[in-house]
Amino acid sequence: MALNDIILNRRQAIIAGANAVVLAGLAGCSDSSDSGTSTSTSSSTSASSSEGAIDKDAFDAIIKAGEAADASVISASEWASKVKSAGSLRVGSTRTSELFSYLDETDNTLRGFDAGLYQLLTAYILGDATKFDFTQVTSDTRESVLQNDQVDAVFATYSITDKRKALIDFAGPYFTAHQGILVMASNTDINSAADLDGKNVAVQSGSTGPSIVEEVAPKAVLSEYSTDEEARAALEQGRVDAYVIDETLQEGSIVANPGKYRLVSETIGPDDPYGIGLAKGSDAVDFVNAFLQKVEDDGVWKQLWKVCIGDRTGQTEAPEPPTIGA
Repeated sequence: MALNDIILNRRQAIIAGANAVVLAGLAGCSDSSDSGTSTSTSSSTSASSSEGAIDKDAFDAIIKAGEAADASVISASEWASKVKSAGSLRVGSTRTSELFSYLDETDNTLRGFDAGLYQLLTAYILGDATKFDFTQVTSDTRESVLQNDQVDAVFATYSITDKRKALIDFAGPYFTAHQGILVMASNTDINSAADLDGKNVAVQSGSTGPSIVEEVAPKAVLSEYSTDEEARAALEQGRVDAYVIDETLQEGSIVANPGKYRLVSETIGPDDPYGIGLAKGSDAVDFVNAFLQKVEDDGVWKQLWKVCIGDRTGQTEAPEPPTIGA
């Protein structure tokens, strides 16, 4: 799907009529645990005042309409029964991913595509979408929080790879993306993956970006950063020429910072399927996959995509969701 051509058109419209809004990246590198309704100490500012802001009422209505599973469905799963007994779903995610999981400090609510899914899953198991405990993760900590039993599930634009599947299990995929190339708006030198050769390129450690850049631009000089915020700071300060990470994260930066960056229209790398990370060896995958299938079949997936991504990036036609379990 031509995501980037659409987002470029959207960005031009935003540039014409909006002032820049500062978006902080992943707040810190530590694994801090918070309840879903606790007050954050982050100084991040959401794009709520800019064009491209999420429709809060529409998002909240989707979550409010989330259905609870029958007791028999819960009892048939050891994993879901454990969550039900605990009284909360322990979620590993981010609070600074503009389109996928962003903490709006004006009302202390997490919204976005991933946030919508984990809140709907919370409602499905516990009958109340607010009964989740939040642990902030980075690309480097997503496996460890599952292996150490700190969380029940990780929703964090989490690409499914064979290397990761050796350590954890994945439900899904529930979304498909590619790698995007972000440069400063004034940059006219980088317009394709080939232009990355010989350039300084930021990537996130623990992500799929480093290996993909090494394949498509073997002469690029890579600099690894722990968070999105650090990588974009390096770009803004001229320490790197470009930043490569999932196009969905790049689109979020464009939405939140109109006029500041340019997203190269060519995406790179193979299809990048996002999955929900789960501890290895439980029956969680079957339960969560059944939940995801219901979300797709009931049309909730496309509703969530429209509110969290489509309406905010100027896309009018939702893509077909990926095949669960593929």
